Amino acid sequence: MINIKTEKEIKYMKKGGHILHEVLMEVMRAIKPGVTELEIDKLAEKLIREKGGEPGFKKVKGYDYSVCMSTNDVVVHGIPGNYVFKEGDVVGVDCGVFYEGLHTDMAETIIVPAQKAKSKKQKDNIDKFLAVGSEALDAGIAEAVIGKRIGHIGRTIQDIVEKQNGYSIVRSLIGHGVGHELHEEPEVPGYLIGRVEDTPKIREGMTIAVEVIYNMGKKSVSLDKDGWTIRTSDGTLAGLFERSILITKEGPILLTV
Repeated sequence: MINIKTEKEIKYMKKGGHILHEVLMEVMRAIKPGVTELEIDKLAEKLIREKGGEPGFKKVKGYDYSVCMSTNDVVVHGIPGNYVFKEGDVVGVDCGVFYEGLHTDMAETIIVPAQKAKSKKQKDNIDKFLAVGSEALDAGIAEAVIGKRIGHIGRTIQDIVEKQNGYSIVRSLIGHGVGHELHEEPEVPGYLIGRVEDTPKIREGMTIAVEVIYNMGKKSVSLDKDGWTIRTSDGTLAGLFERSILITKEGPILLTV
């Protein structure tokens, strides 16, 4: 069942989403050569609690961290470890905030800044890769209007990532409803499954997490022995962009802002 949020619930999600946005932006600025994944995780938890929220991901059974780290070939759900960031690494951070009983979810991917690029061509390729993910996210969110369907979001993301730029949307990982649970109905794939007409209608009061989960190479992924970390099967780079949004009569509104 798709959860339609009340005005009070939306108010809390906006507050939680604002906390999450502030935290994630500060965390991304802290990613520099010499910093470890675990240090980023600890910083995220510290900031979330200082701002009055709780780490949403710590409410997931069996997961003991505040963020998921996607470094280089890690697609999603990477457990923060002792890896030390170096210049040119591609780093995605997925984070959630639980505030007044409601979840928001957000992710961003960057390239670790370098004083001097080792290869301009390689950096240009990565910059383009990340720009495409960000563009696809914005375009997908723009489709989230009353009168359209979830399939419009996925088709738009897929067209930009795959047809226009030749990258690959990961099929086994998707966006989702968000709110009382971290993952609620409806499923929000970043690609089109079947016909648009057969996908759920977009309705006022829905809160969803739109995600662009994509690889520079092939779409196939593999699971590490830790049971969480998912990587590209061919070792190529992965990217992850995500925002939680609210559907209104005036159009989609970012909650994580």
